[in-house]
Amino acid sequence: MELAVYNIKGEDTGRKVNLNDEIFAIAEPNEHAVYLDVKQYLANRRQGTHKAKERSEVAGSTKKLGRQKGGGGARHGDIKSPLFHGGGRVFGPRPRNYGFKLNKKVKALARRSALTYKAQQNQIMVVEDFSFDAPKTKDFINLTRNLKVEGKKVLLVLAKQERNVFLSMRNLPTASVITACDINTYRVLDNNVMLVTESSIETLNNLK
Repeated sequence: MELAVYNIKGEDTGRKVNLNDEIFAIAEPNEHAVYLDVKQYLANRRQGTHKAKERSEVAGSTKKLGRQKGGGGARHGDIKSPLFHGGGRVFGPRPRNYGFKLNKKVKALARRSALTYKAQQNQIMVVEDFSFDAPKTKDFINLTRNLKVEGKKVLLVLAKQERNVFLSMRNLPTASVITACDINTYRVLDNNVMLVTESSIETLNNLK
């Protein structure tokens, strides 16, 4: 698969880059692998620090409020009983780790499937390498305007970290940046268009 290379002014440079068909055009993208990889990514981001107080942890007297039988209602013990307002919670949430294991081959298949979907939907644009002299949000907005992707959720893929580019994007809620070696399924799917720099294509073409 070939894609044209554009400059930051939105002009076609006349150059083309080849995308590896084993990465960007696999025969059978696996939706279930994509689902599992995204699920694991989101699960690993959860803090899991939720906690509700149970009967033994609620402050209150331990005195039995009434007789065991003959009261005409349900039996209960002290004021900390879950039957009363302000009592402990039954089977409340406890701190836990939501992460789970996923095989490397499944994650690799999911990443290739996500990149294939992006390529099929023509949501990948290749931009020649660039950098900003100073961190200015306006410069990146002009870039998206020139490439006609303004207003869309954009993921910029760089070959290496560029501090001024990152600082120019961080104030924009619809823009994010990542290096090619750190690309993952969730970040690939969580945008409307991927802007890939020319030098990062080699890294993406050699993903395992």
